[in-house]
Amino acid sequence: MPRSAFRLLAPLSAAFIAAACGPQGGPPPGGFPPAVVAVKVVKPAAAPVEFEFPAQTAGSREVEVRARVTGILLKRNYEEGARVRAGQSLFTIDPASFEAAVARAQADVAGAEAGLAQASRNAKRLKPLVEAKAVSQKDYDDAVSAEEIAAAGLQSARTRLADARLNLSWTRVESPIAGVTSRALRSEGSLVSGPDVLLTTVTQSDPLYVNFGLSEAEQSRFTREAAAGTLAMPRDGHFEVALRLEDGTAYAKSGRLVFSDERYSAATGTADARAEVPNPQGLLRPGQFVRVILKGATRPNAITVPQRAVLEGPQGKIVYVVGAQGKAEPRPVGVGDWTGADWIITSGLTAGDQVIVDGLMKVFPGGPVQVGDPNAPPPGAPGAAPAPKADAKPDAKK
Repeated sequence: MPRSAFRLLAPLSAAFIAAACGPQGGPPPGGFPPAVVAVKVVKPAAAPVEFEFPAQTAGSREVEVRARVTGILLKRNYEEGARVRAGQSLFTIDPASFEAAVARAQADVAGAEAGLAQASRNAKRLKPLVEAKAVSQKDYDDAVSAEEIAAAGLQSARTRLADARLNLSWTRVESPIAGVTSRALRSEGSLVSGPDVLLTTVTQSDPLYVNFGLSEAEQSRFTREAAAGTLAMPRDGHFEVALRLEDGTAYAKSGRLVFSDERYSAATGTADARAEVPNPQGLLRPGQFVRVILKGATRPNAITVPQRAVLEGPQGKIVYVVGAQGKAEPRPVGVGDWTGADWIITSGLTAGDQVIVDGLMKVFPGGPVQVGDPNAPPPGAPGAAPAPKADAKPDAKK
């Protein structure tokens, strides 16, 4: 190639290389633009906390229905699984023999009343005679004693009549409470030998009990944190109780904690506790497994961050904070209880830290970040905010 041609091409090649490399002073090749992130400024405040335990429902009253007299089961008077009233008849024992016993007792009472009337007339007749010395004192005393014996006999006959009537009333086996019945354990025609035979059960499910256990370690932790001032219990231990069903849905009505045992079970190592919840529509049934949630306690001066901001690192949980030079810094943290959708941070953060809560997918350790809305569309995209107009320069004077 002629030397003159080389002299012409050299300036063009230098210009092309300069244009490809970009203007002088720009970011080096491979540089990342700052990631747009949303942050939460850490500020200690009182945070409500909840304690969740596995639990099982039970009827607030569960009674066994048994006959009090021996006899043949004549009839079942309820529909199995139906709701019954207190005092409603559930079974009928054959009353024939008991009606006969009542009739005999009534006859005994009538005979005793007649005997008492005769003895009273004799004593009354002898009283003026003994005063006139017409009969001996012994004859009068015997008449008075006969009247007293007849009165006692009448009282005994009346007691037997009351007992016979009571046995007759017990042939109508009634529900002692209002509730839901279970299946009948004896069919019509069976011989019922008294209270040792279980006929059915009735369960009252409104209100409903929820039974659960508190371990010794959990109660010790609560006591220790309350003494240290990091946990504030509700006044007099009156927790509000919520339920989460087995499918994860929340039960609409809340209840209250009504019992907590001082003793620990030797078999389970837990102390029994019981909550009471309303169940007017019967949506909950005894024997269901649920999750009980105790509400009402708070963490004073707690530091909280959204759960989505807490990541799992090689050595435990971490969050990203905005450093002094606008770069993302991973920060190991300790986490405690949940409060709503937030974690309570027990260590690793202080007041004023800027924790990155959104836009974490574009963040890496030491990477530049810019506080803003990571979900906003980029400039120029449909729906994006218009770019600010540059100030117009004044026309140059000619």
